[in-house]
Amino acid sequence: MRLLDATLVAFVVHGAHVFDSCGGIAGWCQLNGIARATFYRHLQRVRREGSWTARSRRPHRSPAAVPQQVIEAIVALRAGLGADNGAVSIHYHLGQDRSLGGLRIPSPATIHKVLRGRGLVTPQPRKRPKSSWRRFAYARPRDCYQIDATVVALAGGAQVVVFEVLDDCTRTLVATRAAVTENATDAIAAISTAFARFGVPAIVLSDNGTAFTSRRTGGGTSSFTRVVTDAGARLIHSSPHHPQTCGKVERHHRTFKAWLATQPQPATLAELQARCDTYQHWYNTQRPHSAAQMPPLQAWQRAGQHPGALGGPQHLPLQRDAIVAIRTVNHVGVIRCTGRTTVSVGKHRAGARLTIVHDGRHVTVYDTDGTPLGHLLIDPGKHHQGRLTPAA
Repeated sequence: MRLLDATLVAFVVHGAHVFDSCGGIAGWCQLNGIARATFYRHLQRVRREGSWTARSRRPHRSPAAVPQQVIEAIVALRAGLGADNGAVSIHYHLGQDRSLGGLRIPSPATIHKVLRGRGLVTPQPRKRPKSSWRRFAYARPRDCYQIDATVVALAGGAQVVVFEVLDDCTRTLVATRAAVTENATDAIAAISTAFARFGVPAIVLSDNGTAFTSRRTGGGTSSFTRVVTDAGARLIHSSPHHPQTCGKVERHHRTFKAWLATQPQPATLAELQARCDTYQHWYNTQRPHSAAQMPPLQAWQRAGQHPGALGGPQHLPLQRDAIVAIRTVNHVGVIRCTGRTTVSVGKHRAGARLTIVHDGRHVTVYDTDGTPLGHLLIDPGKHHQGRLTPAA
């Protein structure tokens, strides 16, 4: 309509004879493909207003718009909870807010739009979209605990570590322990605390740090391994140089450090432990996790209300998207994965009971002490898959 409106302004305001050369108004409308009803409607507006200015196309009413009271509550929660709390956390706390007078709580996606519109979200265009993620999680609390340590600085500049033990299913932080170094004694103390307070899991998953295994320091069974296995759990170590295996506890370190940065920096190990205890209570009971859509401890307690919903040494761990099984190697060194699919692991392992994680077409095999033996991608066209690709 820009041509029409510019022509009408020239005709009405400036008196230009713009229609004479094309057979009048009817000819001009036919030449430019404009309905005459539209022409005369715009002509009346130009004559009435003396010019043409674009008007807002915003509707007079927006019944689906987020109420201003809710927008203010979203912004206030963002400021009060801290930048580490995104749309999911704010959505949860809005549901607990009784001051909104029954107003509809917007979805996390809408809350994110509100935050972005107020400039409270830092754009990350290169960040991988969540729609591309493939979640890998055990189905029950106590199916698997992940343990790892992260480095923290004290007020004087000294570097210490914090051991964290996380439940794979609900993300409940089942233990946290400050220590001078990443050592087996404090690793045992952390996992023992988790066992005592929340129960023994079916699997304990760790990396290959010297606090968790002695395979790189002289062999033999480490003290951490003995404590875990004596309790009835099965210890599994991640593949070397592959932190994604323990990705949940690795990601949790970032959440912990973001919270710790908002607190006064501890000067001693005792003060750091006190901060850890405060954080554990806050994280488990007040901060909703995006995977569970509620605080982790609440997810754990809800699962515990159903018979058989808690895992442990007496149950093989369950996964929604993978199969975990224990297989016995036959006399020729072959184990069965699923169905008729078999893999060679060597005759010297005949009779051993190995753990298999079958995730889609990808199979990983672990030794009796939790050491990854190797992996492979299953070829659906054949039953026997040959040998494993050795772990790095």
